[in-house]
Amino acid sequence: MTATKTRPRRRARETPAALKARGRKIIARLERAYPEATCALHHASALELLVATILSAQSTDARVNMVTPALFAKYRVAGDYAAADPRVLEQEIHSTGFFRNKTKSIIGMAQAVVERHGRRVPDTMEALVGLPGVGRKTANVVLGTWFGKNEGIVVDTHVQRLSTLLGLTREKTPEKIEQDLMQLVPRDRWTWFSHTLIQHGRRVCIARRPRCESCVINRLCPSSRV
Repeated sequence: MTATKTRPRRRARETPAALKARGRKIIARLERAYPEATCALHHASALELLVATILSAQSTDARVNMVTPALFAKYRVAGDYAAADPRVLEQEIHSTGFFRNKTKSIIGMAQAVVERHGRRVPDTMEALVGLPGVGRKTANVVLGTWFGKNEGIVVDTHVQRLSTLLGLTREKTPEKIEQDLMQLVPRDRWTWFSHTLIQHGRRVCIARRPRCESCVINRLCPSSRV
């Protein structure tokens, strides 16, 4: 006799009030499971976090954390990156992928920090996204993690995948997904929420082999297989 695969439960389209109520329950359970969720990129300054976040595009945090110790020991301030030889920096970050574009972004960012911001990484969304190679997602990481400013929710591949599986959004682009999540998650939890979904996506809701049986929010998830 052939075994039947368990299919995800179907959930009727929710009213905004029902979605918000389910969202609150999801957040409460995740808070118990991941009370101290934080950024996985190793850093000791706003500049280090900014560089690490640029390097993390299309790469893994684990790979970036292997590259940055030597990098941070050599390039200690924005002026060091601004004056870097592109060919040398390309080799130093080669293993993170897309190293030419990342080199251009890091050097351009550092030059702008030196020239426009007195050699200090700025702490506003407007100023950060004005730096070469820095988009809203990167700015959200730096603002929320280093400066403690909840200006938005970081939507990386894990956050995008999990928020869709959880039925918290029907949008397809990071910008629109972020807007949906900002309506559901209390502002003081925005940074924590993105770090939590990233951790949950790596440990439990793994893309190719989700561990639904071990998931603390499986009864609140329309995609759960248990």
